Amino acid sequence: QVQLKESGGGLVQAGGSLRLSCAASGGTFDKQTMAWFRQAPGQEREFVAASSWSGGSPRYEDSVKGRFTISRDNAKNTLDLQMNSLKPEDTALYYCAARLGRLIATIGGQYDFWGQGTQVTVSS
Repeated sequence: QVQLKESGGGLVQAGGSLRLSCAASGGTFDKQTMAWFRQAPGQEREFVAASSWSGGSPRYEDSVKGRFTISRDNAKNTLDLQMNSLKPEDTALYYCAARLGRLIATIGGQYDFWGQGTQVTVSS
C-alpha cells in the first residue's frame, strides 16, 4: 500500500513562490507515475502536473506551464512541485497522486493512491 504525504503549502502573496513536497512510502516509487492535482472550493479537482517514472517529459496543465516545475528524486522517494509567479487563481488544496505504471495520466480516476493534500493560498 502506497502512502503519500504532502508538505510545503502556505500563504503567499501574488507573484511569490512555494515549493511543495510529497513523500512516498510503501511501494516501488521508481515504477510509479506521480502527479499533482488541485481542488479549489466549489470546483472540481484538476490536473496540475505529472512526472513519469524516469522523470523525463513531464506534463503540465496549460495555466501553469512556465511557472510550475515538477521534479522527483527516486532515491529519496520524493516528488516536488516548484511554483513560481503564483496567482490568486492558484489557490487550492494540492494533492499528490501515484499510479502503478509508466504512462502519464491527467485524469484523477487513473491514479491509485492519494495524499491528504496541502493548502496553498495566494493573496492578491
